[in-house]
This record gives sequence, C-alpha cells and structure tokens, in this order.
Amino acid sequence: THLEFEWQSPVWSHWWEELARNHFLVRFDQRGSGLSDWEVDEISFEDCVGDLEAVVNNLDLEEFVLLGISQGGAAAIEFTARHPERVSKLILYGAYARGSMKRGGSREEFEAQQVLVRHGWGRDDPAYRQIFTSRFMPDATSEQAGWFNELQKVSTSPENAVKIQAMTANIDVLDRLPLVTVPTLVLHAVHERQVPFEQGRQLGALIPDARMVPLESRNHLLLASEPAWQTCLSEIRNFLGLEPPSDVPSGPAGQADNPPDGLTPREVEVIRLLASGKSNREIAQDLVISFNTVTNHVKNILGKTGCSNRTEAAAYAIHRGLN
Repeated sequence: THLEFEWQSPVWSHWWEELARNHFLVRFDQRGSGLSDWEVDEISFEDCVGDLEAVVNNLDLEEFVLLGISQGGAAAIEFTARHPERVSKLILYGAYARGSMKRGGSREEFEAQQVLVRHGWGRDDPAYRQIFTSRFMPDATSEQAGWFNELQKVSTSPENAVKIQAMTANIDVLDRLPLVTVPTLVLHAVHERQVPFEQGRQLGALIPDARMVPLESRNHLLLASEPAWQTCLSEIRNFLGLEPPSDVPSGPAGQADNPPDGLTPREVEVIRLLASGKSNREIAQDLVISFNTVTNHVKNILGKTGCSNRTEAAAYAIHRGLN
C-alpha cells in the first residue's frame, strides 16, 4: 500500500497512474480543501498529522509505504517518527523540515503574500494565483499553468488558503528527523524556488537511513514531459524494488515498431513533440504544417488513446517510449 498526503493536482496525473500500477493507492484531501470539510475554525500542523493518523486507523493499515510531497512531507516525517512500525518505507519529494518563517524568511514578504491570497485567491482573474503557479511550475505550458490556476481557485477558499499557508510557513520538525528510522528516499529539484534545494539536502543529511537524489529541474511540481520525471520514476521503482512497467518499450525512446492504439506515424510525431512540452503552434512550426492540422491531430490522439487532456497524453507517450 502507498499512502499519499498532498494537495492534489491534475497536472500530476502521471504520479498517481504510475503508483497505482503496482500497489493499492490511498490519497486524501487535507483539512479545509478538496472534498474535505471547508468549514474549519483553524488548520494546524497537529491537525494534519492527526488527520493522517485517522485515515490510517480507519483503513486499518498495518504497514505501508508513505509518500509525503511538499508540505505533506513534514506530516509524513512526524507520523513516521511516532509510528515507525507502520511505515515500511518513506518517500519525500520536494519536502522540508521547517517552513519559510522558521528558516528566516521575510516577515514583510509573508504578510504581503497573505494579503494577496485573502483578496485574490477566489477571483475569476487568475493574475494573483499565477504568482504561485510561476513558482511551482516555471516551465509549465500556458495550458498547464491555466489548469493549475483554476485548481487553486476550486481547491479551497481564500480564508482556508490563508490558514494553510500560515500553518505551512511555521512547520518545524527538524528535531524529529533523527527519529525517522525507516529506509527513506529524498527527491528534490535542484533549481526550484518554492522549496529551496538546501531543504531537501537537509532531510537527506539528518534522516539516518536516507538516500538523497537531486533532480535536474526548475519545477516544484515535476512535469511528465521533462527528463527529471523519468529519473524520479526510476529512483522510486528502484527504492521499492519494482520492475519497469511492461508496456514501456525497452529500446531507444521513440523507436517503437508498432505505435499503440492505431496512432499514425504523423500522430506519433505530434505526440512526441507534445510530450516535450511544445504548444500546438510550436508543433506546427516544427513539422511545417498548419495550426489547424495540429489541432486535429491532437484531437485524434486524445480520442485514440483515451486521454482527456494534453498532460495525460504526454504521460501516455512517455510510458510507451514515444517521447
């Protein structure tokens, strides 16, 4: 079993698709967001850990692999320190032991951010939320950024967003790191701005049985189209002792002899470029075809592969060696 604790994102569908291949996967929305109750008086770190404990107990999970992403990493660390007998392995991605205010962040900048969230989070105009999107995924396509802008709006209320950000800014589990005694994999993007790489390196240094893996990326949320995603995926598979999925060709990328699902050679070219993060206009320029032709190809690709959007199509291409 994998138990995942993290703010959900549709641009990360490739994470959940991969984990669900081999294990029973449990995800839940944190307090005050998603499908959880939004009517909450406060959101504290102890609440987060307690909610995680409640989910584990309710499902009667005796032992499982725990995945903590970003702010969920601290709750995963605290849970593991309290209940080492229940966590077989711990995976921390983009995580940190201390929030921004606990590691010397600017109080003035933090308060300004809180004002922006309180007044701009729920607006139809995504300009305020784009500030956070740019920090989370600077290499996102305009379409991916649009999805994440919308996700922020529908995931929680402005009031709860303020509470969540205040809670995460003041997290401090630094003294709990030596108490994490299970095998731990720490993955962190080297060039990201949302959670500096030094925070991941600190986890790798202070958790006794931890392996630290730097990822060559600027994105706090890895995109399916970037090479760092494949590195991340390989490291997780190795850590968990999993074989590569059987539907990924073993030959060089993009050399599949029989494209799956009836894709034509031209559609394979389009999906390969789509997986690299290029827009329809960029694909049209690369292939010297019209923008409308590319749009039709993408529509056909989604129909043939059963993907609902470009992100899923990119993940599909990567999983099948078409990138």
